[in-house]
Amino acid sequence: MTSTADKIIAKDIQTTCSYCGVGCGIKAQVDHDQRSVEIIGSDLHPSNYGRLCSKGSALGKTVELSGRLLEPEVFGKVSHWDHALQTVADKFADTIAQHGPDSVAIYASGQLLTEDYYVANKFMKGFIGSNNIDTNSRLCMSSSVIGHKRAFGTDTVPGCYEDFESAKLITLVGSNTAWCHPVLFQRIKAYKESNPEVRVVVVDPRQTQTCDIADLHLDIDLGTDTWLFNGLLNYLNDNGALNTQYLEQYTQGFSEALDAAKTSSSDILELAQTLNVDSDKLTTFFKWFSDTEQSITLYSQGVNQSSTGSDKVNSIVNCHLATGRIGREGMGPFSMTGQPNAMGGREVGGLANTLASHIEITPKGADLLGRFWNTDKISQQQGATAVEMFDRVHSGEIKAIWIMATNPVVSMPNADKVKEALEKCEFVVVSDCVADTDTLALADVKLPAAGWSEKNGTVTNSERRISRQRALFPLAGSARPDWWIISQVANKMGFTEAFGFEEAHQVFAEHARLSGFENHPQGIRRDFDISLLAELSAQAYDELQPFQWPLNQEHPKGKSRFFAEGDFYTPNRKARLLPITPALPKNPVTVDYPMRLNTGRIRDQWHTMTRTALAPQLNQHIKEPYIELHPIDAEERGIKQDDLVSVSSEWGQMTGRAVVTETVKAGDAFAPMHWTECLTRTGRVGAVVNPVIDPYSKQPESKHTPVQLSKFQDGWQGFVMYRRTSPAGEDLPQAQFDLGDKSRWPESDYLVSIRGKSCQLLELAGQNVISDPAESMSQWLQSATSINLSQPLSGEYELLSYLDEALGLYRMALIAKDGTLAAIAVFNQATSNVALPDRNWLMSVFDKDQLDNRTRAALLSGQAPAGEDIGRIVCSCFSVGEKTIEKAIKEQGLKDTNAVGCALKAGTNCGSCIPEIKDILSSLAV
Repeated sequence: MTSTADKIIAKDIQTTCSYCGVGCGIKAQVDHDQRSVEIIGSDLHPSNYGRLCSKGSALGKTVELSGRLLEPEVFGKVSHWDHALQTVADKFADTIAQHGPDSVAIYASGQLLTEDYYVANKFMKGFIGSNNIDTNSRLCMSSSVIGHKRAFGTDTVPGCYEDFESAKLITLVGSNTAWCHPVLFQRIKAYKESNPEVRVVVVDPRQTQTCDIADLHLDIDLGTDTWLFNGLLNYLNDNGALNTQYLEQYTQGFSEALDAAKTSSSDILELAQTLNVDSDKLTTFFKWFSDTEQSITLYSQGVNQSSTGSDKVNSIVNCHLATGRIGREGMGPFSMTGQPNAMGGREVGGLANTLASHIEITPKGADLLGRFWNTDKISQQQGATAVEMFDRVHSGEIKAIWIMATNPVVSMPNADKVKEALEKCEFVVVSDCVADTDTLALADVKLPAAGWSEKNGTVTNSERRISRQRALFPLAGSARPDWWIISQVANKMGFTEAFGFEEAHQVFAEHARLSGFENHPQGIRRDFDISLLAELSAQAYDELQPFQWPLNQEHPKGKSRFFAEGDFYTPNRKARLLPITPALPKNPVTVDYPMRLNTGRIRDQWHTMTRTALAPQLNQHIKEPYIELHPIDAEERGIKQDDLVSVSSEWGQMTGRAVVTETVKAGDAFAPMHWTECLTRTGRVGAVVNPVIDPYSKQPESKHTPVQLSKFQDGWQGFVMYRRTSPAGEDLPQAQFDLGDKSRWPESDYLVSIRGKSCQLLELAGQNVISDPAESMSQWLQSATSINLSQPLSGEYELLSYLDEALGLYRMALIAKDGTLAAIAVFNQATSNVALPDRNWLMSVFDKDQLDNRTRAALLSGQAPAGEDIGRIVCSCFSVGEKTIEKAIKEQGLKDTNAVGCALKAGTNCGSCIPEIKDILSSLAV
């Protein structure tokens, strides 16, 4: 293999962000000598025009090599590539020979590049002969895939980002866009500010940060979306808002869809009661949609991640088809995907229910693909989808599984069962770029994959735009691209002729050729077609600029929109409106589990935090797992703000901090999805989540799990901080940070590990009673730092300590002989009723190269000297705290967020913190 990454000489490299489906362009300014990179948004890329969110801005902080998986490992021993690859090939071949092709599986990821995805799909479906390849994208957008296919005949996103900036009504459904797709949110926000007549409606059970720009918030109950959009369809019919010409010329099934809608939601007052919203607000939304032709409906996981997700999608699509508001400027339904290459995975057949290049699993489709790949092994049976796959691993039906670039022991619902399944599985292979994840811990073979900064290939974003991801650095250690790893295993299994790829551009060119292969009315007509690039050279591939597919002879410059004049991909070229019968989530609340748990993302973290947790600035805003609950539910359970809360379901349990807020409805709770067993003992919410799936899309229900909440009965709480790097930034040998190194964790029932700029923070709590806190804290420090306080410190450290036996408080600090803070530990008995000191100031003390007298005097109290306490971090991009913002507002008379930005820079990068800055301004104006 000759990798582009081995030939890097450029210092300014245009590439693509590796996080969400927005697909932002990045200009990377690379220092090859230091293996470091500065990240700025590319103002040339049409997805973001220079904007980046906090996560994208911090990508340069995640390219370090510590914590990377750099060598293959086979059964716990470091190995070399030939042995590791041969082991995988032999085990897969033996398993298939004994038990058939469906006894093996691949679980892939939207973090893979299209080239990786293509080779994995070709290997599994084309040459192993099983469709048992699925992806974590099943967890985020498979309901949209089914909704599109049922309505349009194919999985087509009909619009583009430009529509967001030309609509007159923007409806955001089940999406905290401000936090989950912040660059798109900022585009919408800027457009609305320049066009006051534009209205924004947010449909979400929670009052999220996205409501900051909303003219109307419809806080419908969890799981009731289909009633809402059936009701809208009724209203459109009753008020003459249908486009009868479009319906008659380009669609079918309208009368059946309308009959179903009338049955379920014909009366506004009854509908409002079903949705649990104000009837006037509901009527307002219906009227706005009815009266506004340029309407776009943007939806995300609140729609998709549901046991009725496919029907939710089609209920939205029905309303747009009925009004002909699709495929034209500022109109249409639009699915905002979660991962950087979820769309690319859909294009190459990364889902178990499709073949490559949008070819369906049919006899005709299998024949076409078989002839292109020159194979007769393509199965016409749908493979195991994500939840089904791990159920079959658990039952022993699947005996060997290869997991690529994802962490299902954390991200899957009923995650404890997934963990148990992998523990029982005969053979587990994991390809990843990091050394420690919950899933890697269970692997028989670990294969070191290239990381984002070393990858070379393409990704497709939510608007069908394909962009290049270019390597910034040479491959680290023995890491290799995923497409190469898969190809080598395929070769060792005897499939040499089909997997002779030596460069990524060769994979892409084959992918492009397949997209045009017999793609016409006489063959299998498909929307996905990039055949204009079928003979792409290596140089042209390196220089490839972002484009929207299709890209072919008919559309040599790409195409922004579909379906304005019909031409759907159904047999009669007409779209289908579906009759939708609403249904509540399949597992209702019970006496034992009376509350509904909703899960999702937070602003500054990504998936299971294997990368974002490496960037200290992204750990500032929210440090721990948390549970949002309404004051009524909190009072009933004796829970107060910042108490630890246990959340249990029939599938599992987790613990997090209480956030008591009226932004969730009474009876609902919300928890973030990100924390893992590599970062916390009890914060893995996937263990709790309901594993029920949508019957059509097989997407899990992550937004409605019946749970019980109770106060965690702690006997004590505390924390330990220890120096991780010198003030100059060098790693210290006694405190090498490792996401998965739990051997140095103190004993406790609750623990969260948090990376700071110069230190590591361990949040602790226990249910036992500690009689000798000084001894316990000495053991904590020894666990974390290897410093034995039972031995003389020999002048290396100075020990400061404080004990209040009556209150049950103990504080301990170690100051190194060079005058820097080495470690600090804080302990509170639960009976003390004293709040633990704020962590932000103490963490900042580790950044100082000398401790002055004021700082030394304040250490054990944890109270910052006057002027140094910045408070809770609000702006992660620039590390601006709440108290700093409050002080500037008061002293400088700042009146709005723009003024705060000018004074402090807060909110001037990604803008995600602006809703919180507004809240601070409002609180001080009272």
